Amino acid sequence: MTGYGIARAGLLMTALCLPCGAAQAAASPFAAMAGTWSGTGMLSTTDGGQEQLRCRAAYNVAQSGTELRLNLRCASESYNFDLAGNVEYRDGVISGSWSEATRNASGTISGRATEDHVDAAARGDNFSANLSLTTRGSRQSISIRPQGTNVTGVSLALNRR
Repeated sequence: MTGYGIARAGLLMTALCLPCGAAQAAASPFAAMAGTWSGTGMLSTTDGGQEQLRCRAAYNVAQSGTELRLNLRCASESYNFDLAGNVEYRDGVISGSWSEATRNASGTISGRATEDHVDAAARGDNFSANLSLTTRGSRQSISIRPQGTNVTGVSLALNRR
């Protein structure tokens, strides 16, 4: 094959792969999450108490749609958390790392995802929780179920800003 033929074949391969990359990004659950969100929620404790939370979230999604950098900050009268994470999406599976600044905690996150829903487990040395997140249009619902703490659950309803 001549140099011209190789170049043409390369251009053809590039043109054929562009739609594949766009389809992969569109199928990623991260694409719908991109941007900033805010809303309220409820924190439940082992003693039966509940506190209303105010929250803000920011999701920075890589152009490929397969990498996500997140920050979720929530506060109530007596409780707050500042969660950050870096997560990758590959063939329905997510994995990555997280950290929580107010408690100096960190660990790994893993789970499964579809176009609008994520189910994951966050694990660290002193903390573990199950997380469920659904994004539909400009609304997002998040449920966090920690284990081994005085917090039994966090439920959030966020809207795109």
